[in-house]
Amino acid sequence: NLQWETLGRQFVEYEQVAPFLIPEEQQRRLLDFLPLFLEAWEQSAGVIVFPNIQLLASEVSKLLTKEIKRNLNGKPAEEARLALEQLLQQKGEAEDGHLLLKSVYLLSQTDLRTMWNIIGSGLPAALMQCLYLFFTFPLKKTSGDGETSEDDTQTQEMLVKIMINMYKEEQGVEELLAADKLQSLIIATASLWDQCSHSWKVPTGRVLRTIAKAQTKSSIVYLQAVDCIKIAIQNLFKLADSLPACDVCEAASIVLCFVKDSYPISSALLTEFENNDGYQLLLKILLRCERLQQNEGDPYLDEILDMLTCLTTCGKSELKVSGNIVHPQLPHFDFEQTRSSGMTVKNLQAFQVLQSVFQKSNDQHLCGRILAAIDTIWAWDTVNFFLLEWTLQPINQFTDIIHFKPHPVQVQFFKLVESVVLDLSYVPHEILKKVQYLIKENIVPFCTLTALRCLLSMTKKDLLFSDIFRDSGLLGLLLALLRKQAKILRKSAGTHLPGLEEGTEKELNAVMLKMVAALTVNSVRNTVVLKDYGMVPYIKIFLDVECYRSATLSILEQLSVINYEEYMSIIIGALCSSTQRELNLKLDLLKSLLRILESPKSHSAFRNCSGFNGLLSLLSDMEGALQDPPSGLWTAVGQNCILELVFYTLQGITAALHLDPVNSNFFQRNGLFEKMAEDLGSLGCFWTQGEWQISLNLEKTRTFAEFLDAAFCSSEPFPTWLKNCIWILNFLDHMARGTLHLESFFKERKSEMGEASRDDQEGPQAQEEHLVAFKRSGNKIPASVGDCAIVHPGAVCVMVRLLPKLYKEGHSQLSQEIQCAVVYHIQSLVKSEKSRQVMCGSGLLSTIITSCQEAFHNESHPLHLPLTRVFEKLASQAIEPDVLR
Repeated sequence: NLQWETLGRQFVEYEQVAPFLIPEEQQRRLLDFLPLFLEAWEQSAGVIVFPNIQLLASEVSKLLTKEIKRNLNGKPAEEARLALEQLLQQKGEAEDGHLLLKSVYLLSQTDLRTMWNIIGSGLPAALMQCLYLFFTFPLKKTSGDGETSEDDTQTQEMLVKIMINMYKEEQGVEELLAADKLQSLIIATASLWDQCSHSWKVPTGRVLRTIAKAQTKSSIVYLQAVDCIKIAIQNLFKLADSLPACDVCEAASIVLCFVKDSYPISSALLTEFENNDGYQLLLKILLRCERLQQNEGDPYLDEILDMLTCLTTCGKSELKVSGNIVHPQLPHFDFEQTRSSGMTVKNLQAFQVLQSVFQKSNDQHLCGRILAAIDTIWAWDTVNFFLLEWTLQPINQFTDIIHFKPHPVQVQFFKLVESVVLDLSYVPHEILKKVQYLIKENIVPFCTLTALRCLLSMTKKDLLFSDIFRDSGLLGLLLALLRKQAKILRKSAGTHLPGLEEGTEKELNAVMLKMVAALTVNSVRNTVVLKDYGMVPYIKIFLDVECYRSATLSILEQLSVINYEEYMSIIIGALCSSTQRELNLKLDLLKSLLRILESPKSHSAFRNCSGFNGLLSLLSDMEGALQDPPSGLWTAVGQNCILELVFYTLQGITAALHLDPVNSNFFQRNGLFEKMAEDLGSLGCFWTQGEWQISLNLEKTRTFAEFLDAAFCSSEPFPTWLKNCIWILNFLDHMARGTLHLESFFKERKSEMGEASRDDQEGPQAQEEHLVAFKRSGNKIPASVGDCAIVHPGAVCVMVRLLPKLYKEGHSQLSQEIQCAVVYHIQSLVKSEKSRQVMCGSGLLSTIITSCQEAFHNESHPLHLPLTRVFEKLASQAIEPDVLR
C-alpha cells in the first residue's frame, strides 16, 4: 500500500507538470514511471491500488497509439510490419514499445471504465492496422523457417488479449470503424489464407470472432457498404478448389461468424450472403471435408456445421405448412397442442445444405454430425420435425440411401427415427413403410438388423404397433423369413456349415424372433396369425440355439394363451428329449413352464401331456450327478447347476400341484412321490450302500434351521455331500408347505453358455456364492413352525424315505446329528391338528415303519423317540389300513 501511495503522489506530480513540458520530455517522464508501476503490480500479486488508473490508462494508450502511427507513417507495408515488430518486442535497451504494450495489457484487465479510456485513445483502430500487417505480410526468416521465440509468443498473446478486451465492447467496435482495416482483414482471411503468416492465423481468427459477436448496427452498415461479405465469398470460391479442406473451413468459418452473429441486429449480411451463393459455397466446402477422415474432430468443420444449424432458424416469417396426419396415432398424440417455442425452422435454404451433404457424402464423421444437427433442431422445437418432413422430407429421403452409409451412421439414423416415436409420440407411417421395405430387401444385413432393432423398440412402447406391423405385412414377412431360417437349422442338425449362422446373420435371426415375440405379446390376434401360418413346428426348432431361446420361449408362451395343450406338449417333449449336456436348455424350459403354470387353467394340460412323468424323468437322468467327487459327464457341469436343475424341477411339480386337488390326487394315487424319493435318493449325495449304521450317543444336537445356518451362513466347514442333502431337504420342506414355487434360491444365470461354464468350474466356493443365503433372502426356517400347515404331505413322506440315506462313511456323528434334526423337524410339522388331518391317508405312518424300521423298533436308537412321537400323533388321528397290516 505504501508503494502504491508513493506511485500515486508521483503520478499527481507528473500530471501537474505535464502541461508545461515539451512532448519529448512528457513522454520520457511517463516511460520512466511505467517500470515502477509494473514493479508495484508484480509485488502486489496483480492487485492494483491506484486512484488515477483511468487517467494513466488514457495517457499510456495514447502514447502507444502515437508510437504505432509513427512507425507506420509513410512506410511500405513490409517495412512498416518490420518496424512494428521491432517496436512491440522486448529487444535489449530499446524496449519502450514493449513497455507501453505490457502496461496497456495489464490496465485492460482492470475494470470497464478503465477499458473505455483505453478505447477512447484511438488504440482500437491502431491495433487493427497492426493485426492486418502481421497477418497479411509474413516476416521473412533469414535462417530456414525457424520458430517464433518465447518473447515473440508473449508479445503476440498480449497484443491479442488487448484487442479481444477492447473489441468485445460495442464502443470498441465503433471506434474500430475509424480505420479502414476491418473489412480489409476479413477479405484478406478469405483470399490470402495460403499466403498469410502462419503464426497469426489462429490469433486473427480469435480477434475477428470477438468482433463478430459484438457487432453493432453501424458496423453492419459499414461492412454492407463495402460489399465485404460478397467479396469474401467470391474469394473463398477460388480458395475452395486449391486449399486443403481444413484451411478452407477455418477461413470460411470466420466469414460465417459475421453473417450469423449479425442476424439478431440486422438481416443485411445474411441477405448479402444468400444473394451471392453463400449456401453453394458451404455445400462445396463441406463436401470437400470428406477427405478429413484422418482429422475427424476438425473444430472449424464443426463450427461451420453449428453455425449452419443456427441459420436454419433465421428467417423473416414462420413457415406455413399443413400436413396430413395419417392414422392410427398413439393415444396421447395431439398435433393441435404442439406449441411453438419460437426456435422454429424458418430458413429452408440453410437446412437444404445439411440435407444435400448427407445425401452426397458417405463420410462417417460428416454424416454423423449432420444427423446430430437434425436432432438438435428437433430438440429446439417439436414442431420442427413436422415443418421439415412436410416440406423437404429429410428423414423420408434418407431412408432410401441409409444402407450406403457407414455402420455407425446407420445406427445413429435409426436412433433418430426411433426418437420420433419415443420422444414425439408420433407414428411416421410413410417412414415406417420405407424402413419395412428396407428390411424386406435386406441389401445390407447390418442395416436390416439396425432397422429391425429400431422397429422392435417402437413395438415395445405401445400395443398399437402390434396392429400396425401386422396390417402392414411386417409380421407375415418376418414369419416367412424365420420359416426359411428354421429349415436351414433343421438341415444342419447340429453340424457346422461354413458361413451359416455367423455374425450379423445370427443377430438378425435373434432380432426377428424378438420382434415376433414383441408382436405376439398381449395380442391374441397376432398369435392366431402365427398359428395359421403353420409356424409352430418351425418356431420350436429355434429352441436348440441358446441365443434364440428367450424370444422363442416368449412366442411359445403366447401360444399357450390360445392352446395350453400345444404349449405343454412342446415344452415337455423338449425337456424329455434334451441330452445330459443341455443343462441350460432344461433350465430355460423349466423357467418358462413355471411362468405358464401360474395360471390354474394350464394345470390339466400339464397333467394330460405327462408333465409329472416328464419332470421326474429329469431327476432320473441325473443319477449320480451329485457324487463327491463328481464323475463322468457331470464333472464339467458343476454341482451348483445340478442343484439348480433339481430346484426348478421340484418347483414345476409344486406349481402344478398348487391348489389343484385333481393333480394332487393324480400324483399321490400314481405313486409319484415314491418315484420322486427314489430319484432324489439316487442323485449321489445320499447314502445308498447298506442299512442304518450303529447308533451313537450324540454329544450335541442342532435343529434343522440351525443346520441351514451353519451350512450356508457361517464359516463352519461342511462336507459338500451334506450341503447338497440339506438343500434338497429344504426344497422338500418348502414343497410340503406349498411354497416352493414362490421361492427364489438362485441368482439369474447369464445366457451365454461360456459364462455359465466358467462359473460351474469354480468349485464349492462358487456354489456357495451362487446360492442365495437364507439370511439374505429372508427364507430362513422359523424357529417354531408348528403353525405351518402342510399342503403336500407326500413331500414329508419323501423326506422320511430319504432319512436313512442321510449318511456318509467317516461322518457318522454328523450324519446322525442331521438325521435327528430332520426327524424333529418333521415332528414339528405335524404338531397342529390341521397338519395331522392333512397327513391322514398320506401313507406317512407306513413310510416310517418301512423306511425307518430299525430306528422305529430299536429303543436305544437316537431317532426312536421322535419317530415314535410322530407315529403316535398321526395314529391318534386315524390308523391307516396298511399300517394295521
